[in-house]
Amino acid sequence: MKHFLAISDFSPAELQNLLDRAVRLKDERQKGGNPPLLKGKVLGMIFQKPSLRTRVSFDMAMRHFDGDALYLSPQEIGLGKRESVADVARVLSGYVDGLMARVFDHAHVLDLAKWSSIPVINGLSDYNHPCQGMADALTIQEKFGNLKGLNVSFVGDGNNVAVSLMHICAKLGANFTIASPEGYDLNSKAVEAAKEFASTSGGKLSFLRDPHSAVKDAHVIYTDTWTSMGQEEESARREKVFPPYQVNAQLVSEARPEAIVMHCLPAHRGQEITDEVADGPHSALFPQAHNRLHAQKAILLHVFGIG
Repeated sequence: MKHFLAISDFSPAELQNLLDRAVRLKDERQKGGNPPLLKGKVLGMIFQKPSLRTRVSFDMAMRHFDGDALYLSPQEIGLGKRESVADVARVLSGYVDGLMARVFDHAHVLDLAKWSSIPVINGLSDYNHPCQGMADALTIQEKFGNLKGLNVSFVGDGNNVAVSLMHICAKLGANFTIASPEGYDLNSKAVEAAKEFASTSGGKLSFLRDPHSAVKDAHVIYTDTWTSMGQEEESARREKVFPPYQVNAQLVSEARPEAIVMHCLPAHRGQEITDEVADGPHSALFPQAHNRLHAQKAILLHVFGIG
């Protein structure tokens, strides 16, 4: 069974093949359209969290291949509450051809994969965000040619997005640096895995407190919201801790002249990023968002076994 649950599950060669396929699919779409490779296939989409990019990009990806997508809201399933994850997985396995799940608890994604007889894609969990990581790498590759030897700096909370970005950088030989406040560090097990990947690829990992040191010589500056979904009760405290980590014009000026700024969106403008940067010449925010569609097309063909 070909699931897509984490960047760490794939070899560097497999990840690069997925990225290269995404490039071809994007070019194909822009030149007239993708072939009906998923005609007759239906992707069930389980959502516990609100979504713009994940929902629309997966829905449109299936449509571009002449497939279909079925949205399943939190109220309809009550994953793990109204019905066990194992039962949901086994029921849906008889209805649709694949599942994409955007959840709070990473264990729910793992259980869906364990109990389903169809492919499962992790559309986001509290641990990681591998689909975003693929779109991020695609965006960086488009700008710089590949990730090998690039300096990628994440400024802010060591969250799920940062985990997947760190892992794909470590797998593909980029130098990953994160600057985060004390108490908001990356998951320790994710860090240990990244160190192992980097030892093979030649990439370097740096874990700092100072954002100005982190962006020095950076090709990429990446930020994300200070308060992720499910952490709303912490927002007041986080808004006192994170202002020094705002990506603003001054911080961007300390990176390389050709640096790009990335954000997985939604952006809280005036908090983690300023309007001047989000809408400025270094911004890659919207090409990055659009690349969710193309990266996920490659993921879909992979899990459905389309060569």
